[in-house]
Amino acid sequence: SESGMNFEVDANWKLLVQFLPEGWEDKAQELGALTRRRKIVSAEVLLRILLIHLADGCSMRETVVRAREVELVDISDVALLKRLKSSSEWLRWLSVHLAEQVHLPVQKPHWLQDFNVRLVDASVITEPGSTGSDWRLHYSIELFGLSCDHFQITDQKVGESFRNYPVARGDLLIGDRGYGRIAGMNYVAEHEGDFLVRLSNKAFQVMKNEHEEFNLLDHFRALDYGEIGDFDVFYRVSKDQLKPIRLCAIKKSPEIAERSKKGVIRTASKKQQSIDEETLELHEYVFVVTSLARDVLSPEEVMSLYRMRWQVELAFKRLKSILGLGHLPKTDPDSAKAWLHGKMLIALLTAAIVEQGRFFSPWGYPLRIRG
Repeated sequence: SESGMNFEVDANWKLLVQFLPEGWEDKAQELGALTRRRKIVSAEVLLRILLIHLADGCSMRETVVRAREVELVDISDVALLKRLKSSSEWLRWLSVHLAEQVHLPVQKPHWLQDFNVRLVDASVITEPGSTGSDWRLHYSIELFGLSCDHFQITDQKVGESFRNYPVARGDLLIGDRGYGRIAGMNYVAEHEGDFLVRLSNKAFQVMKNEHEEFNLLDHFRALDYGEIGDFDVFYRVSKDQLKPIRLCAIKKSPEIAERSKKGVIRTASKKQQSIDEETLELHEYVFVVTSLARDVLSPEEVMSLYRMRWQVELAFKRLKSILGLGHLPKTDPDSAKAWLHGKMLIALLTAAIVEQGRFFSPWGYPLRIRG
């Protein structure tokens, strides 16, 4: 019955609220999400209608219809878009506090004070409905603060590259294997930024000197567990020019290495591709390249920084599937940024619920201690 459905919705909401940070309702007004209370009279009503849009992937029009049917609020889709836009900073604030719950790096360590650390990534968005349009969303998020500082919407022909982002002095861009390309790294350097990127085997030729290639495995095999290899190498900018770069590597544990190898073999099998032994053995190591000099960051700090990116990626492992669901506002940059902040909130809220339920209490949600 309709009353039974409403009871279940209300029960789920009461459970969800347990994971929200203290003061979340007051922050809605303080950060400009609730400057007007016409129709949307509280932070609770506002967040509930935004979650219909953000979590269920509903269009603005479908969202307001659903909200009206459950007697949550009666507003237009245009009014909802305005509310989403004004909620951007509030959604980001919620994400930062949820990040603390799932033990993500929130405070910037002293050795990174001179850098604006940015995580870059891209996700394909397939919009539902008659259009079925596919877009690629390129976005960068500040590692400390989780603020979306840039996004670009393109068709799928535009691949992952550092060149998709504005770069300024002091920026430190961190990317996965897809960003380890010469053109993108040169672009960052030309704009006086720095980069740290996971290196893909055969992405480009790593050189020991002008005439001799740097054999990765010859150097990696000498590493003990817990030892970080820190190598000065080069990559070829042109036929006659080499550019210096720093390569850091660490050996995976046997369990992690075996899991990584199985994943590679499984992927190659699905694509009916063969994989050579050298490529397979390289999956026993994590290796990155960076423009950061040794007197700026130690090898331990380089790998620690990459681990921070990996931690965020784990917490956001649902983000790509969440991003891939729904209608992205494409006409208004501020609305699109708020949409992305909202999607981050969904990903972190999901991670917080899973973590609490699995590890911290038999009843599956946190308790607030008064006093």
